[in-house]
Amino acid sequence: MFISVLRYSHKSDSTGGMLFVDGEFFCYTCEDQRQPDGIKVNGETRIPNGVYNIELRNAGGMTKRYAARFPGLHRGMLHLQDVPGFEWVYIHIGNDDDDTLGCILTGEMPGSASASQAVVRSSTTAYTRLYQRIIDAMDDGETVVIDVNEVHL
Repeated sequence: MFISVLRYSHKSDSTGGMLFVDGEFFCYTCEDQRQPDGIKVNGETRIPNGVYNIELRNAGGMTKRYAARFPGLHRGMLHLQDVPGFEWVYIHIGNDDDDTLGCILTGEMPGSASASQAVVRSSTTAYTRLYQRIIDAMDDGETVVIDVNEVHL
């Protein structure tokens, strides 16, 4: 399975994007902002552009919370592998940059945003749809890869 995130909205506090699965639009995304000087600020910096494998991570408090929230569905966090300068980068639920520490948030629609902030809405719906699709691919033996990049409109 090939997932791509195209970042199209670069605000001072966050980044808006669109997520595609195997070339078809799937949902919107929200991430932390790009740092103009390229220096990582903990909890305020999005991950670098790149291609990353996604694997399930079954450790940590977030895994336990999601397992309790989504019994029967959740089998581990969607963990982006080998992200330079970052640890424990996930795709998960949230609405704005306050809900992420470098992770990618999913949403069914972009929300009303301020001049400094991109947001997403209906995050849980988008996440559970994406999660099931990824789990199905993994169950079929597919490697799941995500390409995170810029689009200039």
